Amino acid sequence: MKLSQRISVVGASETLAITAKANELKAQGIDVVGFGAGEPDFDTPQFIKDACKAALDAGDTKYGPRQGAKLCQAIADKLARENDVHVKADQVVVTFGGKHALYDLCQVLLDPGDKVIIPAPYWVSYVEMVKLAGGENVIIHAGVENNFKITPDQLRQAAKGAKALILNSPSNPTGVTYTPAELKALADVVLETDLIVISDEIYEKLVYGDTKFVSFAALDPRLGERTITVNGLAKTYSMTGWRLGWVAGPKDVIGAIKRLMSHETTNPVSFAQAGALAAYTSPEAPATVEKMRREFERRGRHMARRLNEIPGVTCVEPTGAFYCFPDVSAHYGKTLGGIEVKTSADFSNAAIASANVAVVPGGAFGDDKCIRLSFATSMEQIDKGIDRLAKLLS
Repeated sequence: MKLSQRISVVGASETLAITAKANELKAQGIDVVGFGAGEPDFDTPQFIKDACKAALDAGDTKYGPRQGAKLCQAIADKLARENDVHVKADQVVVTFGGKHALYDLCQVLLDPGDKVIIPAPYWVSYVEMVKLAGGENVIIHAGVENNFKITPDQLRQAAKGAKALILNSPSNPTGVTYTPAELKALADVVLETDLIVISDEIYEKLVYGDTKFVSFAALDPRLGERTITVNGLAKTYSMTGWRLGWVAGPKDVIGAIKRLMSHETTNPVSFAQAGALAAYTSPEAPATVEKMRREFERRGRHMARRLNEIPGVTCVEPTGAFYCFPDVSAHYGKTLGGIEVKTSADFSNAAIASANVAVVPGGAFGDDKCIRLSFATSMEQIDKGIDRLAKLLS
């Protein structure tokens, strides 16, 4: 059957592919250490599950959940309280996860040929979403030597003729977070242009050390009509399977997403939204999130230290999210476990074939010198996996 040209240019997600491979080997009884999955290993907090169960028991299983308007208001309140971003409830739309939010944004904002600036390394799906909307990706490269951060001058050069910038801080895959001063410098460049900013803030609560998170829309009052904030519940509240994200921004953009969703998905799952409302309103939430954040911080520092102890591996210590993104290119040109390694994909194949360790090739994120490891797993698994990698590279 002849498929559309649109889908023919889209590649499968490398992160999902490596996770599926690891799960396949585990099902065969092989002891695989999986560093591929981008999801917390904690259970969803009980108070959120209880709210969902109560909604089910109350018959909240129809279109248009009773708490839908309350959830949008709760998100608006959260943005004002925690982020100094001020929107009304009708400037918020709840989606089927952050991925859905970003996909629909590309659909309602981009016309064929519109240029979108994406700093690399980038989350694997950004470039594919832009392609599917007919847009053109403009990649700004920021390697390990620049701490994986773009500069104002790079943005100024790329902004010529571009419509939008997608910015993700804290970052998947690098674990790097822009400081408030660094973001302000980028914001000053944005204000020199007509750029729309899509600020992906899904990891906002997972920041470490003395890192301070700031929402892009809060950097300057003039950015309110130029910034679209994307967030969700998956990472902060360990609700990946609930598929709940949201978008906040100018009313015309939110209205366009709602029109698209009316033909595409209608509302997200009704009783799941009851759990989301609890996440944003329960007094139990802050302490629960902080407990997870502290554990991720401990794991991230440990994984980065262990990786940096391996000869030929350089890892920037993560300041957010739950990923390390080490440069392993010093080992390219070698044969590892019978596999000649020339690329990050080769390295990933050697790691899973010869060391039973699943890592994601950095080429999928726009930097072929690196690999991505998630520390959303136990300390025991982290040490076991790093020990295996160190042995493979020795």
